[in-house]
Amino acid sequence: MPDSRPLVLLIEDTPSLAALYVEYLRREPVRVAVATTGQEGIAAIRGRAPSAVLLDLNLPDMSGMDILKEVTGNGYGCSVIVITAHGSINIAVEAMRNGAHDFLMKPFDPDRLKVTLRNALAHQKLLSMVETYRETYDRNGLAGLIGTSLPMQQVYRIIESAAPSRATVFITGESGTGKELCAAAIHQLSPRRTGPYVALNCAAISRELIESEIFGHVKGAFTGATADRAGAASRASGGTLFLDELCEMDLSLQSKLLRFLQTSSFVKVGGNHEETADLRFVCATNRDPLAEVQAGRLREDLFYRLHVVPIHMPPLRERGEDVLLLANHLLTRFAAEEHKRFRRFAPEVEAMLVSYDWPGNVRQLQNVVRNIVVLHDGETVSLAMLPAALAAGSIGRPPAPQVGPAARAEPAGGGLPEDAGAVRPLAEVERETIERAIQLCMGNIPRAAELLDISPSTIYRKRQRWLEEGLILTPAG
Repeated sequence: MPDSRPLVLLIEDTPSLAALYVEYLRREPVRVAVATTGQEGIAAIRGRAPSAVLLDLNLPDMSGMDILKEVTGNGYGCSVIVITAHGSINIAVEAMRNGAHDFLMKPFDPDRLKVTLRNALAHQKLLSMVETYRETYDRNGLAGLIGTSLPMQQVYRIIESAAPSRATVFITGESGTGKELCAAAIHQLSPRRTGPYVALNCAAISRELIESEIFGHVKGAFTGATADRAGAASRASGGTLFLDELCEMDLSLQSKLLRFLQTSSFVKVGGNHEETADLRFVCATNRDPLAEVQAGRLREDLFYRLHVVPIHMPPLRERGEDVLLLANHLLTRFAAEEHKRFRRFAPEVEAMLVSYDWPGNVRQLQNVVRNIVVLHDGETVSLAMLPAALAAGSIGRPPAPQVGPAARAEPAGGGLPEDAGAVRPLAEVERETIERAIQLCMGNIPRAAELLDISPSTIYRKRQRWLEEGLILTPAG
């Protein structure tokens, strides 16, 4: 049975001291390996990275500080405890700066070594757990979906749990939130990934043709049916059938779909021969399915047959800085397609993108970025490049009411109002608003972010940039 105890590498060139330290650790739940030179120690680390390294800085062939830089610079994932006979605080500070977890000054007693090593191992275990959590739950995207927000992390977890099964998935969400991408991700991560993926939009096909699109038809079944035709059910056999906008389906066809779900068999339009298909159902709607059931537009038995694993795609306005992640991804993609130079958004444009409601969700964002790339060029997207309605903040929003003295009529001839000089740059107003919120919160940036309804990381990033540009004097706290 393999030894599961953490491995500790001791790099010490004095045999008597090495034997003493090994004896100190004899009763600890660790395995200790010894290297007597720097080169031997580096070779051991490269061969199998230990959980912790006890490193003497004074070695015969090289400086222990170089070994420390090798370990931390190459991401071996070891906690390094530096051992030195020179009690200079400068050496300790330099070691900590280069990534050492702690240091020991010779001579030290057994308890000091044990406690320091235990702390280092516990720290390393915690880092490993955090990294595992980050890899598992804190991702930038999944199978074509993009986003780091908490609502999207929840979507990723449900997709990964549901994909390996045969269970039917019911996706809900507003138009433009990525329901079809979600369905495709389920297929890509499922055992059926090598089979066909067939998507059908029930709202885009007339009621007269939707049954034929799903189940197929035989020659002569209706005017224009000049040959037998396989439907989506047959084409998706062995794979996944995605029915988008399910609630648009006629009630009479819903009963046939329910029978197909129960028996895996169907009859083509105009035919009398029963066929079977082995497929996985994924469906979606931008409506509230329960409300559709109550209104009599969706069969209750069909809803419960399909609503096995529900996934809700969050609207873009609830996804925080995913807006910027998506916008930059789209900018890079469209710039490459259109052979344009765009690389980034100006800070004031980023602020506008984050603060906007996006009633059309990701699809609207995609159209806006495409519009910018097609009509303009440059390395940075400026406010002047935004579509006029978006720059005015009027898409999907009612006009702001005019109250009090500020509610002045526009001068004749369409000229600027008399107080147009009082209009200030958006970036300046944003900076003052954020700084004022931080001041009111006594420097508590997370609290200020909560009141401003933005991410704390947004404030830290913006204040770092303002500091570099000399617009503020104090760093982010």
